[in-house]
Amino acid sequence: MTTPYVIGIGNAVMDVISPTEDARLAALGVQKGIMQLIDRERSEYLMAAQADDHGPGRVLSRLVPGGSVANTLAGIGAMGLKTAFIGRVAEDALGLSYAEQTEAAGTVFVNPPVAGEQLPTSRSIILVTPDGERSMNTYLGISAELGPEDVNPSVFQGAGWLFLEGYLFDKPAGKAAFLRAAEACHAAGGQAGIALSDPFCVDRHREDFRRLVAGPMDYVIGNVHEWSSLYQTQDLDTALAQAVADCRTVICTRSGDDAILIRAGERVTVPVNRVVPVDATGAGDQFAAGLIHGLATGAPLAVAGRMGCLAAAEVIGHVGARPERDLRGDFRAEGLI
Repeated sequence: MTTPYVIGIGNAVMDVISPTEDARLAALGVQKGIMQLIDRERSEYLMAAQADDHGPGRVLSRLVPGGSVANTLAGIGAMGLKTAFIGRVAEDALGLSYAEQTEAAGTVFVNPPVAGEQLPTSRSIILVTPDGERSMNTYLGISAELGPEDVNPSVFQGAGWLFLEGYLFDKPAGKAAFLRAAEACHAAGGQAGIALSDPFCVDRHREDFRRLVAGPMDYVIGNVHEWSSLYQTQDLDTALAQAVADCRTVICTRSGDDAILIRAGERVTVPVNRVVPVDATGAGDQFAAGLIHGLATGAPLAVAGRMGCLAAAEVIGHVGARPERDLRGDFRAEGLI
C-alpha cells in the first residue's frame, strides 16, 4: 500500500524558549501564563533581553519550530506518514533554522526562505518560570503574509490529504491560498480539511468560514466554542446539525469530555481519559494528528477519534507541543493498529 501523504498549510512560527524568573517577567512587562500577540518592535526588544540574560552559567534559549499545523504534521510524521509543510519564513537566522529543523524531523519544507523580505521570520518568545508556566509573546511576521503564490499545485501530486489552519484566514491572501490549495488537492484526488483554530477568528470571518465549510472542505475540526460561534448558537446539537448539512465529516472536541465525530450519517462519541496536564500546549494540534493519521490510513471513524485522543493525552503529559514517544506503540496497546 502506498504510504499516505499529508500536506499542511499554516503559520511557520519559531518558538524561542527561555527559562526565567517571575521578577524578570515583571521587569520585562510580560503578563504571566498567557499568549499575547506583539508587534515587531516588542519582539526585537524581548529577543535582545533574552540575549542579555544569557551570561555565564545561564541556560541558552531553545529554538523549536512551532505553529499549529506544523505541530500537527510533526505528529503525523512521527506516526509514520509522509508530510510536507507550506509556510513562509524569511532568509534570516530563525527562518533558516526553522526550515532546516523541519526537514531534519522528516517533513518536507516546500517553500525556500524568502530573501530580501522586509518582514522577519515569525517567532513566539516563550518565557518559562520555575513553576512551569509558559508566557508566550508571539509576533506573526512574514508567515501571516502567505498567499496563493506560495501554493504550487504540482506539490499535491500523490497527496491524499490537506490540512489548513484557521489562524491564517485573517487576511485575503490567506483565504486565496486556502482555496488554491483545496482546488489542487481535489484535482489530485485528495481530501481537504481545516481546523477552525479560534472562536475569535471565526467571529471575525464567520460568513467566509461558512462558505469554506460548505464548499471545498471535506472535513472540519473544531471545539465546542468554535462550532457555536460559526453557527451562532449555544446549543451544540443545533450547531453540529448545521455543520453536517454543510460538510461530510465533522469533528467536535470538548476538552475533557467525549469527542464527537460525524461522517456521512455515522455519529460516534470517543471517550477521553482525563489526566492532569503538565502543559496543555499542543493538545488540539496532536488530536488532529492522531485523527488525520486514522482517517488517512482508512481506520473506522471511532478508531481515528481514539487515535486523536491518545495523541492529545501524550502531549499534555510533558512540556512542549510535539510528541516525545512513538505513539504507534500506544495505538497497538489499545488494539487500534
